[in-house]
Amino acid sequence: MKGMRGVFSFILVFFIFTISILGMLLSTPLAYGAEKEKDLPPRGIALAPEYTGVVLPAGDDLSVDIEVYNRGRADEDIDVSLTTVPKGWKASIKTYSFEVTGVHLQSDSSKSLTLKAEPDKDVGPGKYVFEIKAQTADGALTSTRRVTVTTKEKGEIVKSEDLVLTTSYPVLKGPTDTKFEFSVEVENKTDKDSIFNLSSQGPENWEVNFKPAYEDKFFSSLRIKAGQSQTMAVAVTPFALAEPGEYPIKVKVSSEKAKAEVDLVIILTGTFKLESATSNGLLSLNAIRGEDANLSFFVRNNGSATQTNIRFLSFKPENWKVEFNPENIDTLAPGDLKQIELTVTPSDQALVGDYSVAVRIEGEKANENLELRTTVRASTAWGWLGIGIIVLVVAGLVALFMRMGRR
Repeated sequence: MKGMRGVFSFILVFFIFTISILGMLLSTPLAYGAEKEKDLPPRGIALAPEYTGVVLPAGDDLSVDIEVYNRGRADEDIDVSLTTVPKGWKASIKTYSFEVTGVHLQSDSSKSLTLKAEPDKDVGPGKYVFEIKAQTADGALTSTRRVTVTTKEKGEIVKSEDLVLTTSYPVLKGPTDTKFEFSVEVENKTDKDSIFNLSSQGPENWEVNFKPAYEDKFFSSLRIKAGQSQTMAVAVTPFALAEPGEYPIKVKVSSEKAKAEVDLVIILTGTFKLESATSNGLLSLNAIRGEDANLSFFVRNNGSATQTNIRFLSFKPENWKVEFNPENIDTLAPGDLKQIELTVTPSDQALVGDYSVAVRIEGEKANENLELRTTVRASTAWGWLGIGIIVLVVAGLVALFMRMGRR
């Protein structure tokens, strides 16, 4: 009996000890989170450029990443602006492809932006200061930082064998609405770790960004260890209205002592789009079996490339005829429109009712479909024949009644 009590007591103590340990483990994250929240001030913001001092060849564009922080317990709307821009420079704060004037940040979070600046052609070597300001929407908190840019004559920073850019496919070809991506390897052959600034020169209104391979975030500089290399992707989005043709893009990578360039080329074939519809927007047709029914529709080239050898195919009920005039379009320039006459002839044996006639328009690199509802009605001759029979029957009955009445 005593032995059983001892075992029971041991189990009870072990159970209480286990519950206590689990309680401590479960409460630790909550306590840590509460302690972390307790450590945050009620409000706080900060602005941190990745580099506060940059050396560039004269005439090169500037691109510096900026981090905006909300260090407080409350969510904040933070205005971001450039309070000082050197004379002869055009500058803005951007993210991806658009300019930014403010961000919303939750408590204890941050947002990455980019300072982009472009010098005029007459801006020479010298020291230029950009001042960036972050301010809460109510104006209670501000943070100001400076980025100093030192530009040197191009002869002071020269191409070096210690910095090598390599790309396996320097020429890419595709439609205007394609997003192109080049792979470029940057090799640092020096004996020192270096930070390399990235810039590009491309056609007007085109977007050129640098990013890690297979990732969506963008960057403006690379840190590469001595004797190592790093592969980056050059993402290019053509201007939506760019005409077909060949467009060069120059990618520049530079540090304080060396720079290298690589020439990339994009060949735009244009976009291929066809549109078809009727003038009134209706896709229905009335027909009589065995007789021709006509319908007009148009074909428009909505792409930026000329379409050639456009032909028409039809999918119709058995024993029906479908004809097109003209039977094909040899050439259709961008924005041009061509009217097509369609003739549908139902079978002599077609029953009264609705049928589907599909038209396929096949261009060089684009297709379009039209589906027409064709309603087959009885011939009016049969209607007049029926009326004639009814008249004869009525006349016969009248004559019969008149003859019977005389008797």
